[in-house]
Amino acid sequence: MARLHPLRISVFVLMTAVIWRPLAAEASPALPFGFQADATVEAVAAIDGDTLELSDGRLLRLAAIQAPKAPLGFDETKSWPLEDAGRAALGEFALGRRLSLVFTGPPRNRYGRLHAQVFDDEGGWIQAALLAAGLARVVSTAETRSGVSRLLAAEKVARAKGRGIWALPFYRVLTTDQTGGRLRSFQIVEGQVLATAVVRGRGYLNFGPDRRSDFAASLEPGVRRLFEREGIEISDYEGLRVRVRGWLTEVNGPMIEITHPEQIEVIE
Repeated sequence: MARLHPLRISVFVLMTAVIWRPLAAEASPALPFGFQADATVEAVAAIDGDTLELSDGRLLRLAAIQAPKAPLGFDETKSWPLEDAGRAALGEFALGRRLSLVFTGPPRNRYGRLHAQVFDDEGGWIQAALLAAGLARVVSTAETRSGVSRLLAAEKVARAKGRGIWALPFYRVLTTDQTGGRLRSFQIVEGQVLATAVVRGRGYLNFGPDRRSDFAASLEPGVRRLFEREGIEISDYEGLRVRVRGWLTEVNGPMIEITHPEQIEVIE
């Protein structure tokens, strides 16, 4: 019988695991995947495709996703493709409903906005609905990774069907040789890991033969140990075709810094 690659086993476990939260004191509708509400709120306006204004004046940023928005430097007098559609969809999903918030990380982001996974009054997951419509992509952090494997599954279906943003060139998945022209932006990059290495505790996934110019992904020592605690060795990625998502910077060539396992998707 064929032996499963250890990384594929780890990915299967992450995709099927239930993320449990402590029971909240406030009563809430039953939520899927073991989530429990930390708070309930009402939204009165959709500011954009991933931000809501609440009835008490606070702003709520939907965690772990990014709706279509104009990048820095874009002409503000023009409309960014699907930005209005994302705002309209969020309004349709969230306004006029009692919303349950699940804080999978700090309850406020660096801008002071509430930051949470959001469910409607029937337990529908707002983030997942936007992803399934192709009106957002997964942009998670180490602090907001709970449940992200399920969000990635919703994004994957929309991308395969070319829905919403996935029909636009700006959002296409890059090959490793296209990364040089997209520095200082969030990207999804697909390629085969040719080699891995650990240098002074830091892990590297190398996608080309020249480590000084080809695309790579990097894991600082603490992150590499996080992967190991979850049963993933850096060397497990060698020879696999993967998608890596994150902010592209330049460190001896284009590079994405990895902070949590969900940033790396193994392509079956």
